[in-house]
Amino acid sequence: MKSFSVLLLSLFSLASVAQTPKPEPQQADATHSSSARLQPALLADDGIAHITLGQSVYPLNGPWKFTIGDSPIDPATHQPLWAEPSFDDSHWETVDLTPHAGSFDPIAGISGYVPGWTAKGHPGYSGYAWYRIRVKVNAPPGEKLSLAGPTDVDDAFQVFANGSLLGSFGDFSASHPVTYSSRPTHFPLSSSVLSHDPDGTQVLAFRLWMEPSTPLDQADSGGFHDAPQLGQAGAVAAGYQVGWLGLIRAYALGAFQSLLFLLLTVLAFSLTLFDRSDKVYYWIATAFLLQAADYIVLVTGVWSYLISGQTQNILLEAVFVPLILAVWVMVWWVWFQLKRPAWLPKTVIVFTLLYMVGDLLGGELIFGLVSHPVAVKFHLLSVCVRLAFLALLLLIVVLGIRQQGREGWLAVPAIVLLGISRFQTELRVLHILSNWFTFGMQITPGTEANFLLEFAIFILLLRRMFVSLRVQRERALDIKQAAEVQQVILPESHFTFPGLAIETEYRPAREVGGDFFQLIPHPTDGSVLIVAGDVTGKGLQAGMLVALLVGAIRSTAELNPDPLFLLQALNRRLLGRRSAQATCLALRIAADGSATLANAGHLPPYINGKPLDMEGALPLGIIDEAEFSMMHFRLTPSDKLVVISDGILEATDAHGELFGFDRVAELLRNSTPVKALADAAQLFGQNDDISLVAVTRTM
Repeated sequence: MKSFSVLLLSLFSLASVAQTPKPEPQQADATHSSSARLQPALLADDGIAHITLGQSVYPLNGPWKFTIGDSPIDPATHQPLWAEPSFDDSHWETVDLTPHAGSFDPIAGISGYVPGWTAKGHPGYSGYAWYRIRVKVNAPPGEKLSLAGPTDVDDAFQVFANGSLLGSFGDFSASHPVTYSSRPTHFPLSSSVLSHDPDGTQVLAFRLWMEPSTPLDQADSGGFHDAPQLGQAGAVAAGYQVGWLGLIRAYALGAFQSLLFLLLTVLAFSLTLFDRSDKVYYWIATAFLLQAADYIVLVTGVWSYLISGQTQNILLEAVFVPLILAVWVMVWWVWFQLKRPAWLPKTVIVFTLLYMVGDLLGGELIFGLVSHPVAVKFHLLSVCVRLAFLALLLLIVVLGIRQQGREGWLAVPAIVLLGISRFQTELRVLHILSNWFTFGMQITPGTEANFLLEFAIFILLLRRMFVSLRVQRERALDIKQAAEVQQVILPESHFTFPGLAIETEYRPAREVGGDFFQLIPHPTDGSVLIVAGDVTGKGLQAGMLVALLVGAIRSTAELNPDPLFLLQALNRRLLGRRSAQATCLALRIAADGSATLANAGHLPPYINGKPLDMEGALPLGIIDEAEFSMMHFRLTPSDKLVVISDGILEATDAHGELFGFDRVAELLRNSTPVKALADAAQLFGQNDDISLVAVTRTM
């Protein structure tokens, strides 16, 4: 509460500034006496509180002395010669930093904007420059003073008081200074750096550095855009806090949008659960994620020192902006399900790379990488690529409107604004207003485009989600009907035939399974044909293939029930069908117990708990004229033959252990019923369809 009260008092004092005295030539008189300070309310003997209001902070509007270039180093002091109080700067230019009424920074919206040196006789110049000012400070003994640096400056500076370095904004330890986004700064003026000149004159000098990319990013760039301020330490500190509040407010919308885009990213990825085959959700999620990262880098660079100005510019201008534009092009391409022109996706990749190179080199984002004339050519390349991207977007929208109507029209405003926002830098350089400030928050065409995109995508995703839900309900109904059909075409679990007792179990891994079996008695000779198999894949596609095979088994068995003939016919039926393979076993048991077995890659059956020893063979549908394993044997009374699918063997527990052959053999040796065997494998950890056919000869 105490700091908040001080802040309010300081704000009140700033709002009650007295008329600034007219400075003498080359010297600003910053009078700061006891009558000019904000005094606390004192209760006098007459019972009246006496309050004195005065100017506690003085804007150093000028006159400033200015020159471009950098200072030589004084060999005696090892400090810049141009920072020394005795240096003669009379031949330098004179600069006044008094802002015009109603002026404000076109980027951040801070009031009191002053054009930089590019608008005052030095167009296109970047690099070092110096400002110097002489001020006469008349302050009571012991009064603590501070210097508030400019809140809007291109791009970094060092400040000297009477030749002594007070501090800096940016890192000047390297040959190329490291810059940051402009923000409030303040520097305490200790007694050791203040001049003890009898008339109280102080010399303040600023050494500035501007990046070569800055003149390309905004008009009127270069140096100070508002005046430093000198005054009471407490008031300067309060102004510093107010400046930060204004900066935070200006970019609060960016922080909000970064959070909003992150939430939309999660939403878009979650929609893939409804329909994994629809790739548009992945493209939209990628676009939202990139835009969230873009805003996070922007806000982090403005509100902290974690990201330098150069790194911020490279990420924003040469990485995120091209990628975001490219991904949005692909979003609408996939959204409208366009196939023509077929060259568009590859063209987007080429344009994105050219855009990145054009912005990186044309914007001179890496100091000294290319010369300025070369950079101008690359900047022209960047402009051309952006225009080409805009043309691609419009082409996609036109094709989308032709194909899908209303959805295309809903995207038009967002896409147009998105295209305009790509030329925001050029609009600023041409002095065309492209930023607005509502309640101190920055609004740009890009901001409006993003909000429109969010709204359009939300409406379209909502509509698409309902369509996906309807399609899923229809698919679920199809699967349910397919499962019902599959139950119809499978035999009953218990089948009694003269001399044979047959049990079956079927546990699909999904609603529709890929295992199948058929029991077909011969109408005249008393034999029975048992066919069991497993098609590749699972789900509805596998169920459709099962239906095809069951129909083929039934029709072929009517012509010839021989197991080998049956497998050869099924093999021909599957040849030429994409991903249509199946293992299959055909067993014909005669009335006297003699059996003929033909196998196409299926697991051999077990007799009395022991697997039959037979050669392996290729599954159905691999090659024409395939050779299948053949075997003849006889079932004696009480013999039990069991046919199993690989879903039993491949059941896996939580530790990754397989159910395996040994467990199957042990359970079968103990005469475990097929239902109990299926239950054991299912509880162990079912991964695939489980099917069993057990044949016991009763006589």
